[in-house]
Amino acid sequence: MSSLEWAECQLAEIELLTSMFPTQEELEITDQLALAELREYVEGSAGSPPPSRPQFLIKLKLDTASMDMRDVVLSCAYPSEYPSVLPEITVRCSDLSRAQQTQLRGDLNSYLLENCQGEVCVLSAVDWVKDNLQLFINKSLSAAPTSKKETVSSHSEEVFSRLWIYSHHIYNKTKRKNILEWSKELGLSGFSMPGKPGIVCVEGPQSACEEFWSRVKVLTWKKIMIRHREDIPLDHQGEDSRTVENIDSLRKFTGFEEAMFDPHGNRGKRKRPEEGEENLDDKEADANT
Repeated sequence: MSSLEWAECQLAEIELLTSMFPTQEELEITDQLALAELREYVEGSAGSPPPSRPQFLIKLKLDTASMDMRDVVLSCAYPSEYPSVLPEITVRCSDLSRAQQTQLRGDLNSYLLENCQGEVCVLSAVDWVKDNLQLFINKSLSAAPTSKKETVSSHSEEVFSRLWIYSHHIYNKTKRKNILEWSKELGLSGFSMPGKPGIVCVEGPQSACEEFWSRVKVLTWKKIMIRHREDIPLDHQGEDSRTVENIDSLRKFTGFEEAMFDPHGNRGKRKRPEEGEENLDDKEADANT
């Protein structure tokens, strides 16, 4: 497929979704400029493909076995080559733990890869979530008592971690946004350095660092790895507040930000993302990763 054919498929699917979810409480386009640029390109007003593609939220209220309504949000972003490659879809539900949300996302991607490769598939993703969410909620409810016990017994084994993540490159705006949002959500400090190569450093509780890595690694990359990691066991002999003090005392960074460094002065200066390069992650990535 050509760039124009990809764009036509994306715009057609968004228009279909808009007709099926007509209110902002059901479908929220979070990047209106990207949608406008996509429409201009498809209609011939723009000569070159837009630098970014639309992002949107589909908000569902699903019935469950307990007869309660569950709020579920699918956060969707189109890579430039979608539908030749899968969209980036994250599922959020307050009834699921982070680990279960990560597992749900992995199972969803496996389903889409097997059944919808090369086709628009957001509606298929919505249907799959509707059909399978209850299974994950049941697992969450059955695991809850055990998890509490494990939390109490594992205090003495709390670990502070720092991960140095290397990517072949980071240009894509959606990925850069996800990295910033996920680090904030998980309470991690560190930095993200876009460009070629791309480097991300996160530090904080080991469980939060592992959750961050599990989300990042399933995105479409040409190459990504943990280049180095530091794991430091903490001493938990006091109250929970002691845990926070110990973790904070080990941090090397305050907060999390996207930064640009020039480690070699004028020599070997890093290549900054230029206009139109934001989607190179998707263009160069191996579709099987």
